[in-house]
Amino acid sequence: MRSLLAYSAARLLVFVVTAGVLFMLGARGLLLIALAILISGVISFVLLARQRDAMSSAVTSVVRARRRKFEAARSREDEPE
Repeated sequence: MRSLLAYSAARLLVFVVTAGVLFMLGARGLLLIALAILISGVISFVLLARQRDAMSSAVTSVVRARRRKFEAARSREDEPE
């Protein structure tokens, strides 16, 4: 899950930097937040593709492992005594 934390931290950093630049350019209030969300989303989509793929595969593997564990537990419950 380290990749999930790294990706989330990178997204937050991109948002904060974008908001800071927009603030210095004169954007304030709701305009600042809306522009920061839109612009940081585009920047993150391009710059963080590799981290997003790593996070996605990590989350998928955790979900698969939990699903296998659940299925194994369920099959043990269904066994006749």
